[in-house]
Amino acid sequence: MEETSLRLTQEQKLQQRLSPQQVMFGRLLEMSAPEVEDEVRREVDDNPALEVVDHRPEGEINDFGESAEELQRADYGSSEEVPFYEQQYNARRGHANPDFDPVSIVEADAPDEGSLNAAMTARLSELDLDSDERLIAEYIIGNLDDNGYLPRTLTAIAADMAAAEGRDVDLGKIREVFAKIRTLEPAGIGAVDLRDCLLLQLDRMDKSLPQRAAREIIADNFDLFSKNHFDKLPGRLGVDSATVQDALDLIRTLNPKPGALLGGSSAADRASHIIPDFAVERQGLEGPFTITLLSRTPELAIERNFTADPASPGESTPKGAAGKRLQEAREFIRRKHDDAALFIKMLADRSRTLVSVMEAIVARQTAFFTSGQITDLRPMILKDIAGDTGYDISTISRATSGKYVMTPHGIYPLKLFFNERPKAEADTSTHEILEALREIIEAEDKRKPMSDEALKDALVAKGYDIARRTVAKYRERLGIPVGRLRKSF
Repeated sequence: MEETSLRLTQEQKLQQRLSPQQVMFGRLLEMSAPEVEDEVRREVDDNPALEVVDHRPEGEINDFGESAEELQRADYGSSEEVPFYEQQYNARRGHANPDFDPVSIVEADAPDEGSLNAAMTARLSELDLDSDERLIAEYIIGNLDDNGYLPRTLTAIAADMAAAEGRDVDLGKIREVFAKIRTLEPAGIGAVDLRDCLLLQLDRMDKSLPQRAAREIIADNFDLFSKNHFDKLPGRLGVDSATVQDALDLIRTLNPKPGALLGGSSAADRASHIIPDFAVERQGLEGPFTITLLSRTPELAIERNFTADPASPGESTPKGAAGKRLQEAREFIRRKHDDAALFIKMLADRSRTLVSVMEAIVARQTAFFTSGQITDLRPMILKDIAGDTGYDISTISRATSGKYVMTPHGIYPLKLFFNERPKAEADTSTHEILEALREIIEAEDKRKPMSDEALKDALVAKGYDIARRTVAKYRERLGIPVGRLRKSF
């Protein structure tokens, strides 16, 4: 029979626990300006205790006969760029306006169709298609990606049509329509891959010796071309080096992304724009820097019906079901009031933290904000800004993540300003060495590109004492391939 024993042990363990408020603040701090605006919209929708404060006088008209809200809307490129709280305010005002048309608002908010799809569908009129062929063509065009390529097989498209239309479509007919679409402009549209795209464009060109050599390079020697083994091409093609060089120059004129010529939708274009979180300006040539937090979030307040104490002094609570419902109502009001007050406080704390962090960055990178030259950036890490502001390193990381600053010299990500020293005792920034490395590679003889060892020697000659493996790391950060792949024939 096995013996069992019970033992009582005691141990100490150190754990860090974050309160819900700390988690909420960290999440807000990490958000970009558009994300915070979305979060405010959700909170206003979910919490009846929150309301948007509007300080504008009702129907205020300026000297030009335009109301304040009309002037405000003129600052935006379209209705989709107007902040949600402006739309909310204008919609409420609009119901009192006899010219108010709710249908126009719905149409303005409707997403734009991709211009690639719309442009290609419009060009189908150039082809001689019957109704069935046009339906097939629309399905094919609907499957083109942003580059104009067709990533799906024609068999898969046939299956889609069979499921959606309830009838089988002849695969041979789909191939015929697909071949017609590939004759449309821009050349290369409807390609299945890069090689196919380049061949479609070469086939549209006038026949010549460079054109024939270029086509043979792409069709039969694409592996050598993609790996920059240009020195082997004359022997493979049976032509001289000058003809190969002319063919390569011709290939470089081709467009690997023909769909991009038609552009994206306006909504997609706006989504791709960078919205800066800060603006840094200088008062005069020697004046102080002015830092502005570019926030479009509205001023929030607690709705007046939630500000009073739900339980008035001396008020008795009824007994039974009525008393229970009254107690639940009081608890709801109190909880929503507290949530609203906490959210307003968190937004204010976020603004103060972001401004403090930006001030510390500007103080350490004054030379860059003065000149706008990347080489003027000094070594700086998160720990430096944490020491300057008194915040934790994790707070600095969240405050700078995904944020951008607008300066007279351009818009930059905050992460640009953080760079370590190549060596502990060095006072040279990583950006300065990267720029020097880029200049050396741009000036090299492309027929005999420099190795990483040669690049290291060139940097040492400029006063940057770094190792060869560091050169390789910096070269990869710049997106520059090794010397063999940089070789130009």
